[in-house]
Amino acid sequence: MRDRERLLKKMESVENYLRILEEIKEDCLEKFDRDPIYRGALLHYLYFTADSCIALAQMMVRWKGLGIPQSYQEAIEMLGDRGVLETGFAYEFARIAGLRSLLAHGYEKVKKDLVCEEILPRMEEVRTYLEALRRHL
Repeated sequence: MRDRERLLKKMESVENYLRILEEIKEDCLEKFDRDPIYRGALLHYLYFTADSCIALAQMMVRWKGLGIPQSYQEAIEMLGDRGVLETGFAYEFARIAGLRSLLAHGYEKVKKDLVCEEILPRMEEVRTYLEALRRHL
């Protein structure tokens, strides 16, 4: 499979994760603590989304020959520095690397207010990210 095809396939996966998150986000504050299956599914798909966004950045950096990022965050920032993403957006969106780390290593400490009121409403930024990447394929 060629790099462009891999990028498109990964983007399709992210779009599927976003659809699932959209379907389950209703009543998040109420369900988060009460329903462990809901909480697990929500955090699972948030992790997959964040991790896949980072993977997409790494794949795009490699495909475009933009260098070798030293961190997850830098992979996304490089896309801003090289004009694939708008610079300000790239540096803000690169914080998704911290979300991925939190979900991977601090899973039990994740607070419902953070997830339900701050992270879920920002998932639209992932769509913006995907659209920008798609324009550079």
